[in-house]
Amino acid sequence: MLSKTVEYALRAVCYLASQAPAACTTEQISQTTKVTPAYLSKVLQNLTKKGIVHSQRGIGGGMTLVKQPADLTILEVVNAVEPINRIRECPLGLEAHGVRLCPLHRRLDNALAMMEQAFAKTTLAEVLAEPSESIPLCNFPPASPAAVVQK
Repeated sequence: MLSKTVEYALRAVCYLASQAPAACTTEQISQTTKVTPAYLSKVLQNLTKKGIVHSQRGIGGGMTLVKQPADLTILEVVNAVEPINRIRECPLGLEAHGVRLCPLHRRLDNALAMMEQAFAKTTLAEVLAEPSESIPLCNFPPASPAAVVQK
């Protein structure tokens, strides 16, 4: 349901949140999040245009979050790159349905609504603070050697 662009944007902002308030270069973000620099640049450019990320050129520059991690929700990030498109009328254009969704499309829209609500209630700070035994997809924040269990 979520595109790679959304996934990459979420990885990037989670990394920036983990490093806040320090600025991070695109190269640092790319290496850590495993997103190619060219694609990441486009994602970060989008996030900058939407006011999620601030870009500072020059020595000591880099990318930072505009808001504190506790004030930035997953939904804000998702909507900055690819807004969740709720189903407001029949996607098939059936005049008989109009804005009265059929059972299938109503359920799909309900699922989108639940996802939207969950993302709106979740901040980046909460994601980073959540305890987990899973090895992160990206190597941030640095895991302590005792926390990583080899299989």
